[in-house]
Amino acid sequence: MTRHHSFLDKLLISTDRGLKTLVPGSSRARRFNPADKHQDTLIDDSPRHTAGLMRINHTGEVCAQALYHGQAITAKDPAVKSAMQHSADEEIDHLAWCEQRLRELGSHTSHLNPVFYSASFLLGALAGALGDRISLGFVAATEEQVCQHLREHLTQLPPEDEKSRAILEQMLRDESEHASIALAAGGKDFEPRIKELMTLASKVMTRSTYYI
Repeated sequence: MTRHHSFLDKLLISTDRGLKTLVPGSSRARRFNPADKHQDTLIDDSPRHTAGLMRINHTGEVCAQALYHGQAITAKDPAVKSAMQHSADEEIDHLAWCEQRLRELGSHTSHLNPVFYSASFLLGALAGALGDRISLGFVAATEEQVCQHLREHLTQLPPEDEKSRAILEQMLRDESEHASIALAAGGKDFEPRIKELMTLASKVMTRSTYYI
């Protein structure tokens, strides 16, 4: 028998998920980390640059979790919630993989993650309140932005860094699929102008989290 959660139930569940997203070491991947089959061969100063890139990607996954958590409160169609939950579960894998890679590089996750989580949560809740078509469209557009960042980062990684490359390549495959799922579920394909604004917002995140 399916249980119907009240708004307060949903809020408490989202709070729990938020803490698990933000507290280091709380995320547990369900899938094998693609980086584990590679040796760490970074040389010179490349770990510092790689850590900056992986910190950006980790924060991107924090934002993705917040987006899904916010939408879960206001989304209306159970089928939409189910599809988005599948994508959110895979995003947890990304979160754990990026965090593990940062630890291996002797670095840390962004100190700004709580700020970006809060903003993304509110955007997700707002998008969900505007209807599932808008909400799904927002997911698709966001995943397109993430894919763009991942492609750029793959070109910036040191050639010898097979561990980070394996993680980003799997993330790119997953994120592309998430965008397709959102559009196939009825998401609105946003106008280029809206996507350009989202690109500008994502640049603020990448520049601030590379070092902090």
